[in-house]
Amino acid sequence: MKLVIASDHCGYVLKNSMISFIEANGWDWKDIGCFSEDPVDFPDIIQNAGQYITSGKYERAIVFCGTGVGAAIAGNKMKGIRAAVCHDTYSAHQSVEHDNVNMLCIGGKIVSEWLAEDLIKAFIKADFSENEDFRRRVAKLDRMDTLP
Repeated sequence: MKLVIASDHCGYVLKNSMISFIEANGWDWKDIGCFSEDPVDFPDIIQNAGQYITSGKYERAIVFCGTGVGAAIAGNKMKGIRAAVCHDTYSAHQSVEHDNVNMLCIGGKIVSEWLAEDLIKAFIKADFSENEDFRRRVAKLDRMDTLP
């Protein structure tokens, strides 16, 4: 699993605290910023993270902003990105299993370090289900990328 991680200034502290956890688990990852608590615009960071996925260079992204909501909105504006705010482990794994989510959005001002570790682990270990109902529904989501 190749992961890209990113944050805006509100998610910077939590993102940085997750690096040792990600390294300890042996996951292949790249941090694409931001690299301080200086204000940045989250849409720019999320677009960059999404491009790593849509290019095929990385499989999934873990992104951090204040609540996770802005990151999810930005991610879902991009064709080929399915972003979900997850603040519980059930949503973190089910969003992948049922909806083929490829961008986990975590609220850096909401989630503790221990919960963020559990969310990341649940997200990474999950696989998209072979269930034909879930596959059919995700195919419909993909077709929605072309709607005006």
